[in-house]
Amino acid sequence: MLVHNVFFTLEDSSPAKVDGLLAACQKYLKDHPGVVFFAAGKVGDEFARPVNDRMYQVALHVVFTDKAAHDQYQVAPDHLKFIEENKPNWRNVRVFDSYCS
Repeated sequence: MLVHNVFFTLEDSSPAKVDGLLAACQKYLKDHPGVVFFAAGKVGDEFARPVNDRMYQVALHVVFTDKAAHDQYQVAPDHLKFIEENKPNWRNVRVFDSYCS
């Protein structure tokens, strides 16, 4: 399996903008072929230990059956529409892809 974790730091991190990005994740990113797990959420205020990276507002976690499913997702129209609609408010996006078993 391939794990695709994305951490979004927003220009406007108001609650409305954070909720809007979460809604867009649900609308455009969860129902792709090969997705075995999908979740999107906000950084937790209670996770403030020195080892916690808190330089983001929204986290996206998608697990794919394999790299081929991930590669199809990257060019899928809904994924591209998600980027087009939401990218203007992204200050920074960090992507962590890894294999897991």
